[in-house]
Amino acid sequence: MSTSSSRVSAPANDARTQAAFSAVEKRAVISLASLYALRMLGLFMVLPVMMLEGSKLEGATPQLLGLAMGVYGLTQALLQIPAGTLSDRIGRKPIIVGGLIIFALGSFIAASADSVWGVIAGRALQGGGAIASAIMALVTDLTREDNRMKAMASIGASIGLSFSVALVLGPWLVSLGGLSLIFAATGVLAIGGVLVTLFVIPTPPPKAHRDATAVWEEVFKQIKNPHLWPLNVGIFLLHALMVAIFVGIPKHLLEAGLPAEHHSWLYLPVLAIAFVLMVPFIIVAEKKRKMKSVVITGAVVIAIGLFGMAFASELWHWVVLMLVYFWGFNLMEASLPSWLSKVAPAGAKGSAMGIYSSMQFLGAFCGGGMGGWVLGHYGSSALFVGLGALVILWALVLSRTSAPRHLTSVRLAVTGDCSDLQLSQLLALKGVSEVSLQASEGAIYLKVSATDFDQEEALNIIQSTGEEHGSQR
Repeated sequence: MSTSSSRVSAPANDARTQAAFSAVEKRAVISLASLYALRMLGLFMVLPVMMLEGSKLEGATPQLLGLAMGVYGLTQALLQIPAGTLSDRIGRKPIIVGGLIIFALGSFIAASADSVWGVIAGRALQGGGAIASAIMALVTDLTREDNRMKAMASIGASIGLSFSVALVLGPWLVSLGGLSLIFAATGVLAIGGVLVTLFVIPTPPPKAHRDATAVWEEVFKQIKNPHLWPLNVGIFLLHALMVAIFVGIPKHLLEAGLPAEHHSWLYLPVLAIAFVLMVPFIIVAEKKRKMKSVVITGAVVIAIGLFGMAFASELWHWVVLMLVYFWGFNLMEASLPSWLSKVAPAGAKGSAMGIYSSMQFLGAFCGGGMGGWVLGHYGSSALFVGLGALVILWALVLSRTSAPRHLTSVRLAVTGDCSDLQLSQLLALKGVSEVSLQASEGAIYLKVSATDFDQEEALNIIQSTGEEHGSQR
């Protein structure tokens, strides 16, 4: 087929093309990161306070309170991918605005509830405002490819920050006005997010980009990909733990002599120190290519913390064990998505991440429901030991998987045809492990070693007719 009219744009992640954010990009990234963070803040703030404050609700039991903590994950998991793909058709902003309104409605329902069932209904509706995929897609629409990695990293950092702030802010707000204040404040922030979306964030045309958004046919294919399932199960388990431990921890802190209104003062230093301890290991994982060892280390550290919690009695026990737990949690939370991006096939990262995120939210749902059930029937010691055993089991499974190759994704936007010969020449380039042509999108996706891949060679191949390069073995 003819390729004389082919043209290509620069790849997304070539370090030599990195540029500062433009004013529009900076405004978009800051506002979208804030939207994502404030939404997650509203979901997370109840974790450290629900089991104590929620016990005042009519009909409250440990199992129902656990369900109230995690039920948002069920609706989020079910709607995560559909909302993202729908945003490709009707636009990002309608999905984001609609999701924020649903989230606000759920917040106000929970704020006005007198029974645990009202809070469960409100939390489920909160999860129905599934805007994460649409936000990530809008980041793609509003940023140049050479700045996209930085933009996504900013969003990721905002999520981690929102979790830490939520654990500190939740107990403080409850001391001022109970659960109702948390939910009402969350609803007001969501309405503010609607205004930001409408009047601050630009409205670009949607861009097809398989590394940023899910594609249904690719989703069904990646569900069968065995290389992704250890990571999907890992994030499911990690977020099940995240919700389940807060089924048991707040009551123990209270029994150890720390009043509920002072729990923030424990979470603040613990989370800060755990973050600092995490950083050197993440550097080792990426720079020294020890991702698998670091993730398994994180799992073992989490298990040690959980087993210790089963026997803790003094306040200082809980301080040390929570520090150990969050150190391991941070290691895995930061490493697993990086691992997934390395092993996701060319042109499938958005779909693989959609499945991964759905498993993450489904884990939160199961962690809340099952955590409350185990606590109500067998006590907190059984809960912590059982969770620790699951982590060890998963670490053993992961130890039998191959360590990830340190590959990254490159997207080459082309116009015109690209011949089989050119595709084979791209695949033969040093550092290239996969090539995927997406003709309907006008793009070629590569999986490459960033240290070995030469962008200029790839550009020359795609811009040529392919005849001067000869045949490939």
